[in-house]
Amino acid sequence: MVECAAMETSQATAVLEEILDPVTKCLSVEVAQSLANLRASPAAQSRIAELAEKCNEGALTAAERAEYETYVRATDLIAVLQAKARRFLARQKTA
Repeated sequence: MVECAAMETSQATAVLEEILDPVTKCLSVEVAQSLANLRASPAAQSRIAELAEKCNEGALTAAERAEYETYVRATDLIAVLQAKARRFLARQKTA
């Protein structure tokens, strides 16, 4: 089960990388820095931690599971965008 989930995550990340690749062409230094520094609000971080704990305990309701999965997907998307922004910024420093 863990291997399957890891494979699904890896495939999802690869798909996000490919789909979001054109975003890199739209980045400016300022936008890339903003993306790289993007953080969830304290309220969102608290809610994610609460849902993660309930998930680990197997205590999520169906609605909470859907909410948690939405947070996870959003976090994956943001992580890919941040990685692209950091690579962009690194290339700007060496150019």
